[in-house]
Amino acid sequence: MSALFLLVIASVCVAGLFLGGFIWSVRNHQFEDQKGAAMRILLDDEIPVRN
Repeated sequence: MSALFLLVIASVCVAGLFLGGFIWSVRNHQFEDQKGAAMRILLDDEIPVRN
């Protein structure tokens, strides 16, 4: 029975780490511009900046 408690505590800790990582990635804008990276790999030239 004590092994069950140990596994439950370990799984809650791992889930907390994953939740913390997800919240960190959302706050650091890791999920913004989803199509931009996919299109940048197809383009060789840089887009000229217009003044």
